[in-house]
Amino acid sequence: MPMVIERKPEWLKVNLFPHSQTYLDLRTQLKERKLATVCEEARCPNLGECWSAKTATVMILGDTCTRACRFCHVKTGNPHGFVDASEIEHTLEMAKLMSLRYIVITSVDRDDLPDHGSSHFANVVSRLRQELPELKIETLVPDFDGVPEHLHTLALSRPFVIAQNIETVKRLTQFVRDRRAGYQKTLTALQFYKQYYPEIHTKSSLMLGLGESQQEVLECMDDLRKHGVDILTLGQYLRPTARHLAVDRYYHPDEFEHLKEQAYARGFRFVASGPLVRSSYKAADYLTFLEGQNAVTLN
Repeated sequence: MPMVIERKPEWLKVNLFPHSQTYLDLRTQLKERKLATVCEEARCPNLGECWSAKTATVMILGDTCTRACRFCHVKTGNPHGFVDASEIEHTLEMAKLMSLRYIVITSVDRDDLPDHGSSHFANVVSRLRQELPELKIETLVPDFDGVPEHLHTLALSRPFVIAQNIETVKRLTQFVRDRRAGYQKTLTALQFYKQYYPEIHTKSSLMLGLGESQQEVLECMDDLRKHGVDILTLGQYLRPTARHLAVDRYYHPDEFEHLKEQAYARGFRFVASGPLVRSSYKAADYLTFLEGQNAVTLN
């Protein structure tokens, strides 16, 4: 086990929540309607930036994950097949209330469901596309156990971006992630989406500070590119509690900038890299980039 590092460097000390009247009013409205964003519940340090850009992240399929990754603070257990159908309308209500331009929909793993939750994901995406055709939808999905039928189910709902996080380098995968996850399983799923649905943009994310070497990070970048991934985010792993994996080291912002340059050199279309970057960090920046480049028809 890596040794525990208690003191965080200065560049990680931020005000967790904004205090603008706009933010406070919106938070009040969400609470009155019993709506919640991952942004608030995860105490994301980037909440103010994202909400100002009309971007938010919503978690569906409940709050109990069937897997137990050693870095994650989400509750682990067996939901016994329960799916709350009202999440579909609640997500739509939230998107309307927040006047969202871009939404990220994520979830826990649901190995207890026959399709691992893929049809519920697709139903949420389809409903949003029907009611809010201008809204861009990113899905940050589990691996659906790598079953092609389930991957098709999600992709046929036509999200703008499909993201699945590789999380860490190949050598550390079994140590960091649940045994049912897999380095190659994630790569294969991402390649599947790009192969069969080339118009959908693909994305993945790496946490740094778990004991990986720079060479391993670069090799992971190469693997992601070989499997057609368009977007990459790189962020600092932060230990949620003493029960979780300890931080091996904190990367300096200059190191993140260097890795960003390396990622662009490998052909990623868009890269977000920094100590406070998370997989959904300012996700709409990719849309802004595409609009500026006029690279694709956004449909």
